[in-house]
Amino acid sequence: MSHRATTLPLRVATIVPLSPTLKAFTLLPADGGLVAPSGPGAHLRLFLKDGERLHRNAYSLIANPADRSHLSIIVRRVADSKGGSAFLHEQVSEGDVIEAGLPANLFPVMRTARRHLMVSGGIGLTPFLAYIAAFEAASTPWELHHFCRPAERAVFEQLLARYPASKVHFHCDVDLGGLEQALIRQPLGTHFYTCGPALLMEAAMELAASLGWPRARLHSESFGGVAAGGEPFIAVLRRSGLEIAVGAETSLLDAIEAAGVEAPCLCRGGACGQCVTEVAEGEPEHRDHFLDAEERASNRLIMTCVSRARTARLVLEL
Repeated sequence: MSHRATTLPLRVATIVPLSPTLKAFTLLPADGGLVAPSGPGAHLRLFLKDGERLHRNAYSLIANPADRSHLSIIVRRVADSKGGSAFLHEQVSEGDVIEAGLPANLFPVMRTARRHLMVSGGIGLTPFLAYIAAFEAASTPWELHHFCRPAERAVFEQLLARYPASKVHFHCDVDLGGLEQALIRQPLGTHFYTCGPALLMEAAMELAASLGWPRARLHSESFGGVAAGGEPFIAVLRRSGLEIAVGAETSLLDAIEAAGVEAPCLCRGGACGQCVTEVAEGEPEHRDHFLDAEERASNRLIMTCVSRARTARLVLEL
């Protein structure tokens, strides 16, 4: 099915540079009216037509979900961009109309939590901007620990300037001592959330687990990972019989899409689970952060966005 059947046109109302690599975009329904409903932690998937190529990128919504007058995102222009962030930074202007899917949420707030503790790194702050807006509106207790480079601290301080300083803690080094104390002092019923670079999230999650936090109260989200290259192989789509050559520097998902096949995906970083696909034949080379040890050992599933093949051919149930 084409993505166009489920997309909506959005007009770029404003573009505000926040730093040399960060821009904030405000989006309005091109036909007027209210934006589609969403919730804290929701993301927006954009479909960006760049010549003959279609970029599919997901970005966390940062505005208060209760305000349906607009949608807002912050996009970092990354040096190793596959094209989506570069396209938004360099080719999209105010007044342009772009296509987007309906907001979806793979990182929701746990409504039963008594308190919320958040740890973000760099642009991983974005989903928590919507979290915090919702928490403040509902007078829900929260605390944020944000890790960033010293050069960008002022940018993130400005994004959080409206909130009480007692609830926001900045860290410009990798010392997790302050976070450890925060984890220790949280009351029962607190839920923990983290979003940002993989190493930070893994360290934060491991620290929480080592302090006795139940797995059910630990939540994480990662977007924008880059699929590394590897040995070339042939991917066979069993339903159509199509054979696709996956090059050494091309991801399996990119190769499938380049062949004109609409495959499920979202984060493109091996974290969300949307692209999980059954393997009929062959052995995957797992590189994701989603499948558990048993699922990996079975070799019956693969995350097409980051994983590859150990065998010369990989037959997929697509």
